[in-house]
Amino acid sequence: MTSVALAFSGGLDTTVCVPLLKEEYGYDEVIGVNVDVGQPTEEFDEAEETAEALGLDIHVVDAKAEFADLCFDAVKANASYQGYPLGTALARPVIAEAILGVAEEQGCDAIAHGCTGKGNDQLRFEAVWRGSDLEVIAPVRELGLTREWEIDYAAEKDLPVEAGDGGVWSIDENIWSRAVEGGKLEDPDYEPPADIYEWTAEPEGETTIEVTFEAGVPVAVDGEAMDPVPLIQHLNEYAGGYGVGRTDVMEDRMLGLKVRENYEHPAATVLLTAHQALEDLVLTKNERSFKQGIEQEWSEKAYEGLVFAPVVDALNAFVDETQDVVTGTATVKVSGGDCRVVARDSEYAVYSEEMASFNTEDVAGIAQSDATGVAKYHGLQERLANDVKASVSKPELATDGSGVDDKSE
Repeated sequence: MTSVALAFSGGLDTTVCVPLLKEEYGYDEVIGVNVDVGQPTEEFDEAEETAEALGLDIHVVDAKAEFADLCFDAVKANASYQGYPLGTALARPVIAEAILGVAEEQGCDAIAHGCTGKGNDQLRFEAVWRGSDLEVIAPVRELGLTREWEIDYAAEKDLPVEAGDGGVWSIDENIWSRAVEGGKLEDPDYEPPADIYEWTAEPEGETTIEVTFEAGVPVAVDGEAMDPVPLIQHLNEYAGGYGVGRTDVMEDRMLGLKVRENYEHPAATVLLTAHQALEDLVLTKNERSFKQGIEQEWSEKAYEGLVFAPVVDALNAFVDETQDVVTGTATVKVSGGDCRVVARDSEYAVYSEEMASFNTEDVAGIAQSDATGVAKYHGLQERLANDVKASVSKPELATDGSGVDDKSE
């Protein structure tokens, strides 16, 4: 008997995949796998109800802890893509790994997803799965299915597809971010209504939040130690209450499509802001400058779903080396939807108040007058280059485009 493991959410795409995998691909058994990375409880309830109506065996894997660890790796790398914290992109490899684990445990012959051929998730899932010996199947993409066809097919087969929000918005939620797209939001000139937001209130009021880090990892909020998952959940609720963490972005997908996305990410906004502030205090100028390139590459690979790639291991090695000193606190003020740092403290600070003070005559035994020679040399090469360019006369070009204007007769 042949079997296939299906990434199953209970939505339209994955629901129609269940009979299609039997009818069109000839598999005897379909095993559903749902991975918990912080989705709302009702989504799991709906998925289980749908699976029961389909007669589908479903496995639920709790991967919140693994996902939170990856989110904190993203914090250490100050990771963002085109102006927003990565959320869905970080979750997909974790989900893919969990589904692959179930597929191998159950002795499946293949593994399948319900992604279309237009989005990023097909690539993120398959980057993980194609490292296994299992056949990878994508019915919606391979059969060229449209949403209208799926709806008609579901009606014909009497499939349970009542779950969800009626298709007004497409929503993807985990503990790190909530993504909203589709419908009228596909028009870049359409102003989103307030009801698309659930994690963030209308921006008003203000408060301060102190985040404690140990080796670059958030460990406490306002002095209260927390494990990663509850820490993220606490900040989503607390900072979200002040409207912090909304992003409306025109996003460039991997396949070249430009799409409009709306995100909510209160905890990510606070932690990334606080972490960056603490790094600014403890890292040297050269470390900060070089790390920006590392962060850009890390973010790009994470967006592509390649966080398990060898190059990311190498990037992480550099990031981790810098994080030993990122220990201390950073305080941010959240106000009117804004999040900005207002204080930071660390025993590893590469800073001396005495040296920086305008009231101190010398710096570590170096007199202010010692800087005169440095000042004379500073910009010397640039001044020389400008003088040389000014002293060289350029030949006049002929107005007829023939080259040098030869005025001799």
